[in-house]
Amino acid sequence: MLTDLLAPFFQIRWLDLVDIGVVAFVVYKVILLVKGTRAMQMLMGLGVVLLTMVLARQLHLVTIHWIIQSFLASLILVIIILFQSDIRKALARMGRGPMLAGGHEQAAATLEEVSRTAVTLASRMTGALIVLERRIGLADYVDTGVRLDAVVSRELMTTVFHVNTPLHDGAVIISGNRIVAARCVLPLSTSSDGSRQVGTRHLAAMGLTEETDAVAVVVSEERGRVSLAVGGQLTQDLDAVALRNKLNELFQIGQKHSRRFWKRERKSA
Repeated sequence: MLTDLLAPFFQIRWLDLVDIGVVAFVVYKVILLVKGTRAMQMLMGLGVVLLTMVLARQLHLVTIHWIIQSFLASLILVIIILFQSDIRKALARMGRGPMLAGGHEQAAATLEEVSRTAVTLASRMTGALIVLERRIGLADYVDTGVRLDAVVSRELMTTVFHVNTPLHDGAVIISGNRIVAARCVLPLSTSSDGSRQVGTRHLAAMGLTEETDAVAVVVSEERGRVSLAVGGQLTQDLDAVALRNKLNELFQIGQKHSRRFWKRERKSA
């Protein structure tokens, strides 16, 4: 009796285990990806639709079953339409791996200049949006603005964001240690939390960082406050020290220096 119950398990090949493991890993990653987002609610809605179809089939409710079955016949297209934003984010995250993404390293001096610029502009109640590229390229957004190729400096950025200059509206994008474009247009956040008491610059910072792994520094011209957007999340009311520390942490400035120092110590030992 026990042997009969366990017989199916003895027929499982190691390839079947690999297959199950891969599917479980993908499902786990999808759940992590949509957790806390609108996509999770949509997935739950689709689950309700599937459950309704099963019940309709069991209860022989022909009309309901036919309607749902017709709807699900285009399920792939429906999923792509409903989750196009999340699918785009997932593909972008897949490209963040160290083997697939090039990326740039920000020098501590560049981050220091960005911090000083943000604080200076905040004290003058001048709005600004500064984007720091990381591993995901921002070429599409660079093309929407005016291309530059300049060393990052507080003097240049405060001039760009001066209200009487033609480049002040839009975002400045920094790639590596160079300012590559100004007056760039960024996508606005689609998050339901994004419209709460924040302006267009903040929504643009959140929107871009929802789509990419970039870091955006925002200066509010109304309140003279500095905010930082990462992963679609906004951290507001940062002073100079807090902003500098967060940028150094995000770009691992201290850790890189520590690793280099440790390597030098090992070589000299």
